[in-house]
Amino acid sequence: MNSFWYYVLGVNILGFVLMGLDKYFSIKDQYRISENTLLSVALIGGSVGSYIGMFFFHHKTKKRRFLIGIPCCILLHIYCLFQYL
Repeated sequence: MNSFWYYVLGVNILGFVLMGLDKYFSIKDQYRISENTLLSVALIGGSVGSYIGMFFFHHKTKKRRFLIGIPCCILLHIYCLFQYL
């Protein structure tokens, strides 16, 4: 497995974990992770992990920005992957 796939795996795990942390922080009424940070992680390759995290933690599932933005990132990543291969 080359470094590209390690990067993809790592950034998707990061996206998943950040969704969970932000949900936890929202429940505890603590400092939150910004929406821009969550979307940026999705954009740099963590879209699948972020999307899974959204529904696993029931977080940001009613926000239009996430319901549209993250699937668009997934489609962009699929397109780029086919261009790369």
